[in-house]
Amino acid sequence: MIRSILILLFVLLFFIVSIPIWGVTWIIGRFSPYRQDIICLRCVQFAFKVILFLSGVKTEVRGEEHVPKDEAVLYIGNHRSYFDIIITYARCPRLTGYVAKDSIQKVPFLNVWMRRLHCLFLNRENIKEGLKMILAGVEQIQQGISMCIFPEGTRSTAAIETEMLPFKEGSLKMAEKTGCAIIPMALTHTADIFEKHLPFVHRTHVTLSYGEPIYPKDLDKEQRKHIGAYTQGIILEMLKEDLQRQA
Repeated sequence: MIRSILILLFVLLFFIVSIPIWGVTWIIGRFSPYRQDIICLRCVQFAFKVILFLSGVKTEVRGEEHVPKDEAVLYIGNHRSYFDIIITYARCPRLTGYVAKDSIQKVPFLNVWMRRLHCLFLNRENIKEGLKMILAGVEQIQQGISMCIFPEGTRSTAAIETEMLPFKEGSLKMAEKTGCAIIPMALTHTADIFEKHLPFVHRTHVTLSYGEPIYPKDLDKEQRKHIGAYTQGIILEMLKEDLQRQA
């Protein structure tokens, strides 16, 4: 209970402090848009790290050396918790935008930060808008901004950690069209932080593993045709390995 209250108070404080920060970064952006982006990135990463600290979350990270530091990539991960975003974004080494459902655009303060961090919003009911979102993501990757998608489309509520919803093949179009590296991410025990005992936050040990980069051009024809399923298979093996190691 105390953890939940502390997190709520911190989030409210952060949003209040955000107002002058937006003003300062807007001025900086007139002279150096890149510096503006980096300041916004580091501010949100700091906030996420504080939230994880208040939550009592201990993150074990494996395979971080697989993440390229000098090129934009497409992060792909399994999705079981709201904390998946907090955990992964806190460790992004460069500008990274996340793909989120369009309803989040209605959340005050959060929507401003997300736009400033190059996040994109997906309307699942409108195919045309979905295609526009993919093209916007392609453009951002070409500009050196990494993207992150959870291809299940929503959080999995399965009792078994390795059970995932099918990956949506269209989620990986950004990598196919740009040729950028796909970085598989496997997250374990993140639902134990919050979702399994709403509305309370519990101290939890989670694992975040990064797989080796997957370049679409290096795959054979069949693998490229079903690149979502191919990537999901790799993440599944990563999950099994992490869970077996923890047992």
